[in-house]
Amino acid sequence: MLGRAWAVATYPGNDDVGSADNLLQRILMARGITDMAAMEKFLNPSIKEYMPDPSVLRDMDAAAKLIADSVLNNEKIAIYGDYDVDGITSTAIFVKYLRALGADVMWHLPTREGEGYGLNIQAIDDIRADGVNLLITVDCGISGQAEVDYAKSHGMNVVITDHHSPDSELPMADAVVNPKRADDTSGVSYLAGVGVAFLTLVALRRELKTRPLGPDMAARVRDTNLMDYLDFVALGTVCDTMPLVGLNRALVATGLKVLGLRNNLGLRTLMDVAKVKTPSVYALGFVLGPRLNAAGRLDSATPALELLLTDNPLVANDLAARLHEMNHERIDIQNAIMLCADDMAATECANGRCSLFVCGDNWHGGVMGIIAGRLKDKYNLPSCVATRCDGVINGSGRSIPGVDLGKIIHDALALGIISEGGGHAAAAGFSLPAENEGAFCEFLESAVRTQIGGIVAPGEIVADAELDAGGATLKLVKKLSALEPFGQGNPEPTLVLNGATLRYARTMGGGAHLRGMVATSSGTQLAFVGFNLVGTAVGNFLLDDANVNTTIKLLGRLKENEYNGRISAQFYLEDIAL
Repeated sequence: MLGRAWAVATYPGNDDVGSADNLLQRILMARGITDMAAMEKFLNPSIKEYMPDPSVLRDMDAAAKLIADSVLNNEKIAIYGDYDVDGITSTAIFVKYLRALGADVMWHLPTREGEGYGLNIQAIDDIRADGVNLLITVDCGISGQAEVDYAKSHGMNVVITDHHSPDSELPMADAVVNPKRADDTSGVSYLAGVGVAFLTLVALRRELKTRPLGPDMAARVRDTNLMDYLDFVALGTVCDTMPLVGLNRALVATGLKVLGLRNNLGLRTLMDVAKVKTPSVYALGFVLGPRLNAAGRLDSATPALELLLTDNPLVANDLAARLHEMNHERIDIQNAIMLCADDMAATECANGRCSLFVCGDNWHGGVMGIIAGRLKDKYNLPSCVATRCDGVINGSGRSIPGVDLGKIIHDALALGIISEGGGHAAAAGFSLPAENEGAFCEFLESAVRTQIGGIVAPGEIVADAELDAGGATLKLVKKLSALEPFGQGNPEPTLVLNGATLRYARTMGGGAHLRGMVATSSGTQLAFVGFNLVGTAVGNFLLDDANVNTTIKLLGRLKENEYNGRISAQFYLEDIAL
């Protein structure tokens, strides 16, 4: 009823639609996991099964040796991160581990508005003035050729750990650890920056264990468990929307268990402030992550990093409360800009474009990425949102499957259309002179058209399976939970339910949302909720009493619902069909 085509995923032997008995296997087969051994590994992700030898990453051994030398020689080390959650958590695990080893370590996170993404000369000067011998970048650095040369010319060693797409020439650092290097054959290019940082620490620990160590250092290396940092790794991986496949799946699954132990004071306090009871991918991506991100979006990411590093309950309470308030402020700013951006995007779509570029004067730069993501989801087009200030345009983009936005931004940089830029297939950031706005807009459109062959994919929804509504039970919810953690690359299953008879529907949540009940052919009843459906064709149909007792198809997701101590299955409705 919302005008989108439905398609049900297919797999070899797809001939038993309507059965819930082997639904897990059917979903996994449709997602390309076809043999029983691979299914077992997927359903029981473990670090042991997925963890590669860190040495498979190019330059990893050189990086581990250099960092170990600095630690054992008591040299001062600086960790240079980024202002998003991936950069914050990458910085946190490096700082925490090096401090646990007794190393002399400092950190720096650039400000979004003042310094911008990546290395900058002024920060390097400040770091050098503090007597730093080794500069380690996390979640950044791969595009900092000039800055790395500058640091090297002033006597600093430089180790880069990053996951963003490199330029044709790598920085001349002492070690460049990035699975996206053209000469890297590790097969883990899907890692977030924090995943690369974690593997680097694993390599460092192994390197230290080969060295002759004094009793104190030997005890520190032995007693410091890197697994304790997997809550940070999971947080950064989810918030950077990395695919939850392979090693990422194991890192996040184990990280959620670590988060459940509530051992980190800062995260524990933030969970309490945000009322997170049960760790989940949703909690990471939509509750904790936005609060940590809010600091870097509005001002400086420093409070977020300090929260993750502090051992003082009073400081933790103050920082968590501050981040909570910043997030509310961020939402207000975001909503105001979104109204303008959506109007502009609607006009662009009416002109038949394959991409979206909207730009406003003095929009807050910290929410550009969020709004780009919202427009991408709404219009199913690669979307870039930017702010124009003092003759310079700064923006962020989010892309759809099949369009490598990172490559487009890199190509625009190489041609001189933009002055700065970088990213990966799904997300990118950029800066350009205001006079190049038209040229960038047209380059973006041309590049997107080339990648998709000039054809915008329809707004099709692919369901994982189709079954009788009578099979949508709490037992099935428990069975589907084996596919967790859900996220990018492993989405929560979308189901089509047949044979549901409408019993009633009502509005809720101030009138924007729906709740109701359907009966099934097996004699059971299934509750449903539908968010933001009032006023749509779906909402109008369900709320019309004349349609009670009509048999319909439901599309959406099956979840567990707890109300007044009672747990039941509930369907999260996205669309219906007659």
